[in-house]
Amino acid sequence: MRIADLFQKDSPVVSFEFFPPKTEKGYAPLYRTIEALRRLEPAFVSVTWGAGGSTQQRTSDLVIRIQQDAGITAMAHMTCVGSSAETISQSLDRLAAGGIENVLALGGDRPDDAPEEPGSFTYANELVEFARSRWNFCLGGACYPETHPRSSSPEQDLAMTQQKVAAGVDFLITQLFFDNADYFDFVARARRAGIDVPIVPGIMPVVSVASIRRMAALCGAAIPPELAAALDACNDDADRTLEVGIEWAAAQCRELLEKGAPGLHFYTLNRSSATRQIVERIL
Repeated sequence: MRIADLFQKDSPVVSFEFFPPKTEKGYAPLYRTIEALRRLEPAFVSVTWGAGGSTQQRTSDLVIRIQQDAGITAMAHMTCVGSSAETISQSLDRLAAGGIENVLALGGDRPDDAPEEPGSFTYANELVEFARSRWNFCLGGACYPETHPRSSSPEQDLAMTQQKVAAGVDFLITQLFFDNADYFDFVARARRAGIDVPIVPGIMPVVSVASIRRMAALCGAAIPPELAAALDACNDDADRTLEVGIEWAAAQCRELLEKGAPGLHFYTLNRSSATRQIVERIL
């Protein structure tokens, strides 16, 4: 199933994101998570791609296995920064041979210790153009309601998003955010700029105060004062923190769907509990 076709239906497109475990021991709990979330009948799932293609083999193997064994439409993330056309070609060929029809085309980050390949790509739109030149993937792209951390301004960031869409992106998935006003403002600006593809909000349930603050800082997402105060009041109580996170995300999701978001993409962190409870509360 090509993911772009899912947005032609009336029901919201709900999807989940996983990442390849670092060790073999991590696969068993991941498959338990996938099985628990499969019962919610996601429209698709995605698998992340490490910086500089550091997990490309594991990502390709995992996304193919999920689609073939679990019977869920699966999308592979792919980053291009520091990688050559030859390296990217090999990865795209492997995915196509495995029956994968969907790729999330990203710029990504190059690890400090990784050498840059000659003729390597720099921006996501270059990957989109390259993938369009030889393959027939349905292509997704990333966007940033609160502006990409490396962008000089919201206007410059939106211009880069326009380039990706013009190059052939079929839909966009946002970076995590906690204030729906940021999403709706971004969508409005994107529409005025002529971007007409589906823009799917990315939702990350809070399961740990320390981790969410670290991730928010990395991607330039603000934690609203009301949410920050509620988390502080948990006093390191893991169960209370989880409930606060679930309630906040569930409220986000209800409003997003009520006001026309085409779906929800959950950053699961390879865990099922929070995501499962949120979906069960809103659908």
